[in-house]
This record gives sequence, C-alpha cells and structure tokens, in this order.
Amino acid sequence: MSDGLPARQRRKMKKHILLGLFFLTIIEVYSQNINQKGNSIIERFLPPEGYERVTVEEKSFGNYLRTFPLKKYGSSVLLYNGNEKRNKVYISVFDFPLLKTDLIQCADAVIKLKAEYLYKYGKYSEITFHITNGMIVPFERFLDGEQLIVSGNNVTWKSGYKKEAVRDSFDDYLKFIYSYAGTYSLSKEAKRKSIGNITPGDFFIYGGSPGHVVLVLDVAINKKTGRKIMLLGQSYMPSQEFHILKSYENINPWYFVEDEVLKTPEWTFEKGSLMEF
Repeated sequence: MSDGLPARQRRKMKKHILLGLFFLTIIEVYSQNINQKGNSIIERFLPPEGYERVTVEEKSFGNYLRTFPLKKYGSSVLLYNGNEKRNKVYISVFDFPLLKTDLIQCADAVIKLKAEYLYKYGKYSEITFHITNGMIVPFERFLDGEQLIVSGNNVTWKSGYKKEAVRDSFDDYLKFIYSYAGTYSLSKEAKRKSIGNITPGDFFIYGGSPGHVVLVLDVAINKKTGRKIMLLGQSYMPSQEFHILKSYENINPWYFVEDEVLKTPEWTFEKGSLMEF
C-alpha cells in the first residue's frame, strides 16, 4: 500500500520512469528465443544459446512461478481501473486477476504470489506475513474466525466471528495484508541472500515509501562459464497486472546476474538488495 508521496520522492520516481523510457527506446527484442504460443515462462522464454535453466523441485515456489499461466503474447498490462499501463516496460503479462481497488501494488503482488503458492499446496501454517508496524499476521487465525481491528497505530485481534469458507477467509486475509503491508515490512521479514545463490522466487527490494521490489521468476546458467542470467517480474503503482520485465541487455528479456547495482526499467536497486522469503 502506498502512502502520500513528498515532492522529493515524487521527483525520484519521475526520474526512474524517464530513465526507463530512455533505455526502452534502444531495446531490441530477440524473438528467436521467444515462443509466442507458450502459455508459461518455461514454454515461452527459451534461455539464450549456451544457457540452461537451473534445477528446481517440482513443488517449489520457483517452479510455481515458471509454470504460472501467462496472458496471450502481446497483451497489455492493465491497471486496476481497466486502463492500460502507459510505460511499455514489459514483455509478457501474468494471468493475474486484480481487485477493482488500488491495493495490489509491487510488494502486494509478490506477497500474493507466495501466498497463493502456499495455499495451493495446503501449507496454511506457512502463510504468515508482517504488516508495517511489525506485527505478524498468520492466516490460520483468520481461518479460526478471528479478525484484526485497526485503530490508528493500534492493531488488535478480536475473536468470535463466523468462520468462512477457506477461500473466502484467504481472500479476506490477503486484502488485509495488501492494506497494511508493503516493501518496508517485506524487507524487514525477508532474509538477505548472496547473489551467487540466487534462485527463482528470490527478490530484489528497496523497503521504503516509496519502495519497490522485483521478483526473480527464472534463472539459467552457462555450464561452461558459470555465468547466470535471470528473468524479473513486477507490479507497480498504481495497482496493475504482474508483468515480466524487458531488460537492457542483448539477451532481453533476460538479465545478467551480477554482484552490482541492478538497473530495471522503473527502479534501480543497490548492490546487496537480493533477499528471500
């Protein structure tokens, strides 16, 4: 969820957007590595010559992302109000339904994907996230008929509510998390990770207001050189469909994995920004 932005922060965001527009004018899409009929990352985006995907377990978060359904190739990213995203920083769009309100922004989308993965495999006890005040919010308490009451900065549990169907409770839980979590809380609960151990499901994050996060959707490696590449995805402000980013590299949309500053079309992350759930 976004707070009101001071003028200095609005200028910073504008700078990132203009930088992205400048670089995107010189990006060439190497369509020989794109199967436009593919319905998921693993089907649509072939690694460049000499690279192969790193191995992930079948029921891992990484494989969930690799096999997540994509919208038809060439689809536009839609905002929560039905308008198209003007900044064409993306190569493909997740088939990722939005709410009709401005709630699912960058961190919210990453949280939703992780939560939906855990929900799919019935790992309800692992669906737990912090909100911005540091309070931890487990999904299982919503399942038990509890709700959170917010009064200013005070958040308290209240029991005695009628238990809902599991999916209804899950949706209510996520709406609460979208409203009171963000990049700041996500950065505080996540674990710092070495770039050399990067895997699908990790993310680069700057926790702040505004902050931003991009999710590592796939990783491939050149077995001869050991060099790794990655695909990145994001949502943004205002709430919009989750999308796979273009890159500035000659292997677009893949990015080289380097222990350096990471420049993406709408945000630049400092060295050491990689984290994991």
